[in-house]
Order: sequence, then C-alpha cells, then structure tokens
Amino acid sequence: MATIKDIAERLGISTSTVSKGLNGASDISESLRQAVLDTAVELGYTTRQMRGRDRRKVCLFVENMDYETPEEFGYDIILGFRQVAFRENFDVTVFPVTPSFQSTEKYDTFMLKHGFVGGFMVGFALQDDWMSQFNVTSIPTVLFDNYIRKNPLVASVGSDNLEGIDDAIVHLMELGHRHIALINGSWRSCISEQRRQAYIDSMTAHNLPFSEGTMPYGYYVADSAKDHIDRLLSMGITAILCGNDLLASGVIEECRKRGVSVPEELSVVGFDDIPLAARLDPPLTTIRQDRTELGKSGFYTLHSLINRIPISRTMLRPQLMVRKSTAQVFTKA
Repeated sequence: MATIKDIAERLGISTSTVSKGLNGASDISESLRQAVLDTAVELGYTTRQMRGRDRRKVCLFVENMDYETPEEFGYDIILGFRQVAFRENFDVTVFPVTPSFQSTEKYDTFMLKHGFVGGFMVGFALQDDWMSQFNVTSIPTVLFDNYIRKNPLVASVGSDNLEGIDDAIVHLMELGHRHIALINGSWRSCISEQRRQAYIDSMTAHNLPFSEGTMPYGYYVADSAKDHIDRLLSMGITAILCGNDLLASGVIEECRKRGVSVPEELSVVGFDDIPLAARLDPPLTTIRQDRTELGKSGFYTLHSLINRIPISRTMLRPQLMVRKSTAQVFTKA
C-alpha cells in the first residue's frame, strides 16, 4: 500500500505538504492539493476515512477493454473516474465483468447485495444481458459509449463522434482527398454505429462519394486491417479513417507490406490518440479523446444521477491531432 512518503517523492514535495493536501488545509494552492489527491489515487493510497464504513460505494464495470497500463485505452478513463471519486469521498471498486457473469447475476441484485449506490459501465456490447436490464434498472448507472432511452436513472458519456469525424474529413478535403473510406469496428457496437453515421453525415454534407463498400466493419484490433486494405486500394481510395488507433496501425503495417507509402500514396487517420499513435512510423494523425476527462465526466454524471438529476448524455469535444500520416493527395504523373 502506498504511503504519504511515496506521494511526496513522486511530486517532489514534503510529506507535510502531502498531508495538508490530503486533509484539505487552506494554506496550499488548489492546484497542488489536486495534484496530491490525483497522485494518491494513482498510487493506490487510502486514508483511514476512506477505509471507514461511512463512505458511499460505486462500482466501475469493465468488459472488452484493456486498462491496466498507461498504454491501454481504458487506463486513463478509470484513473479519471477514481480521481474525482476520491475527492468526493466515494469508494470505487473496479470489477472486470464477462458475458457469462451477466447471464447468471442480475445487475440490480448484484448492486444491492454489495451496497453500491451507482455503476459506471465501460466496454459493454449491445448484446450483453445487462444492456436490456438497464432499461428498467432502479440503480443510478452511467454507460460509456452506449445509450439507453427513457430511463432517468441511466445516462451516457462519450465524445462527439460527428464533430471529430467531420474535422478529420475536412482536414483530408483540404489536402485534396475526395475518395475517403472508413474501416470501422465491430458491427454489433453502439460506438461503431455512431461513427458510421458520423461518416455518412459528413460525407453527405461535403458532397463526397461513399457507398457500403467504403465503410466496412472489422474489429478494433490491428490485424483486422488486412481484411479490407486490398479492396479499398483497388477502389481508388486515397485516405482511410479508422475506428481506432490500433486499426490505423494495422493499415499502416499492411501498406508497408504492399509497398504503399503512407502518407504519400495513402493518408491514414485514427481515433482515440492512445500513446502508441505518436510513436508510429509515420506518427498518426488521429481524433483525440481526452480519456481522463471522460472518466471524470463519468463520475460527475453518476453523481448527478445519484442526486436525482436526470442527465441523458454528457458529450465531450474531441480534438484532431494532425501528425505525419496525412498529406496532399497523391496523383500519378
């Protein structure tokens, strides 16, 4: 278990300053206090008060998402959620969940049995058993990248896919691209459907050609790119949007195998801006989701639901990160 000394060494401050930050002293700045609290969460520090029985408990459920190291997509989401919960005096249990568990344990029963006052769901699929239960749950619940209609105790948190994808398409248009494809993630996914619709809406708004063939479904892994790259290249596609950065890394690798130069012959755009994106060769132009802020927004939204404020959606603005994987459209002499 982390100690006050560990926090002090990480931040380069005294243990007395750490103690002040943890106990809400008025003679240190709010920014330093926040840094102390955020570092305490990251290192796994808990106070006696946090271990007391008077703290409210929430559960963060994770499915189909890696989250244990800073390189992985879910890490910052969970960290942001826990950081805010710490400051608001909530206990957070991170609980990996599987479809088989959902088939044997009802959501409301699990929450009541363990004394959780709310839940945050990350990485869930549309076909999961609990998704139908969220329509009628009486437990305040927030879904990341999923949406349930007409239950005032269930809300959604995510990024504005239409704005992010439109920014990417406008960027590619300014580079002269008209034939732009989308390699999407899994077809039974709410977020895949949202990004597909965002692509359709943006291409339509800018009078760009598209078809079913230019927006294939795949999986959110690099290896999925090989199933689509040859056909898209044969269609004259000059730029490919990808459902996430892993897919984009797969596109770049498949192009390398085929002797297709990125970005000179094909521009590639990712989605998420995980740490890998900036280290690719070439560094990846991508639509950035601030995952720490998404995690924090997940908690703030859940806190509102717990206090009977019926939020429907919390949507963060993404940011286009322009790097070296996009360039002026290639024209053959």
